[in-house]
Amino acid sequence: MYRFDYEKPGSLAAALSQVGAGGQALAGGQTLIAAMKQRLSQPEKLVDLAGVSEIQGICMDGNTVVVGAMTRHQDVAGHPDVQRHVPALAALANGIGDKQVRAMGTIGGSVANNDPAACYPSAVLALGATVRTNRRTIAADDFFLGLYATALEPGELITAVHFPKPQRAAYAKFKQPASRYALVGVFVAQFASGVRVAITGAGNGVFRHAGLEAALSKDFSAKAVEGIAIDAADLNSDIHASAEYRAALIKVQTQRAVAAALA
Repeated sequence: MYRFDYEKPGSLAAALSQVGAGGQALAGGQTLIAAMKQRLSQPEKLVDLAGVSEIQGICMDGNTVVVGAMTRHQDVAGHPDVQRHVPALAALANGIGDKQVRAMGTIGGSVANNDPAACYPSAVLALGATVRTNRRTIAADDFFLGLYATALEPGELITAVHFPKPQRAAYAKFKQPASRYALVGVFVAQFASGVRVAITGAGNGVFRHAGLEAALSKDFSAKAVEGIAIDAADLNSDIHASAEYRAALIKVQTQRAVAAALA
């Protein structure tokens, strides 16, 4: 590690001031600290958000579950409001990494980082969540822009993510054994207006699949997925899996997610 300044503000206003002055926001540190150790990121000042209570915790706002940006994965997994209203989100959080990662990692850090194989972005996108920041509200469809890219601007921090309650939802993940990231993960959510399907791990970022959504909106069953073609052209191909294998996994994981949602 190299020398850097460290700040731990006790309020959101103080945190925003320090980030606005050039500090690097630190959430759970599950990605940033590792990147710093490898010199892939070398911020001169870290602004630790762990002491900002204003952006921690979970509450209900009508039929919407509001999750503060600095809420840990284990707290999302174990919170009764999440388990009752969006159990698929609780199950997703409980399957991230291992106990140590779930004890430190935060939803805001994961969403802001937008790793192409992270789990939370699929839930945000499939559930049509809204990302609240210190400046504005951003719809999920407008938030994720590609590989590690989001709509966040310099000095802008996520304060909370608002998840609407679906009729049914489930997440199915095929894990990369070493990292436990999603080789392919599919989050399926059914609403009165139709079905949303978000896929992570397969491409350069989380994305929706129009064909799967149309088929499942007509017939919410695993069988409805069978006739849908998954184009491998834009999918990842690496040492872990070919693009064609990921395409096949998308169908399988979608069917598993639908079966879990119906169960």
